[in-house]
Amino acid sequence: MISIQVKFGQKVKAIRKENGLSQEELATKSGLHRTYISDIERGDRNVSLKNVEKLAKALRIPIDYLLKD
Repeated sequence: MISIQVKFGQKVKAIRKENGLSQEELATKSGLHRTYISDIERGDRNVSLKNVEKLAKALRIPIDYLLKD
């Protein structure tokens, strides 16, 4: 079974790529560090709700879209 962290990271990565953004660009837009974005995408981070909000805003999507399975 895939963990929720891995599923979330895969979703962030897919949306980032759909938008043609590099990890560096997403980091800049979200105010998060590039290595933190990398950790999220690999499923190595348990992301706080505040950072989910930052990612959603940077990706220009509703928060719930990131959290849907």
